Amino acid sequence: MTLHWKLVVDADDPHAQAVFWAETLGYEAEDNSALIARLLGLGALPESETIEFRGRRAFRDLVAVRHPDDPYDEESGTGLGRRILFQRVPEPKTVKNRLHLDVHAAPGEREREVTRVEALGAAVLRREKQPGGEWVVMTDPEGNEFCVQ
Repeated sequence: MTLHWKLVVDADDPHAQAVFWAETLGYEAEDNSALIARLLGLGALPESETIEFRGRRAFRDLVAVRHPDDPYDEESGTGLGRRILFQRVPEPKTVKNRLHLDVHAAPGEREREVTRVEALGAAVLRREKQPGGEWVVMTDPEGNEFCVQ
């Protein structure tokens, strides 16, 4: 049996994280506005749990990004393939990630990619050169580590 999964990332500002990662990966922020309208209409979701995000109604405390080529549920806007969900949590990040993303640049384009994601709000932590390869360890705008290979 194969399981469907998503990566969930705790965040202080899930929408800012979604914008950063959508731009970094070439993903799309999910549009859950039809689902939210339906839930609001049924009284199952209070208005206070929503915000306007990129010109449409969104959940206040969570948002996902998905690969643009993957299928999604048109009624809910939820991706059915590669996706990352950002959820608001009250506590800040305090220690090194136990799980991280590796972003693979095209051959010979690592430094260009590092510069591009720095312009989006990332920061370089260190540059690694090991017998198995080279990569740049970076942090996203909330301090989560990731690598550019």
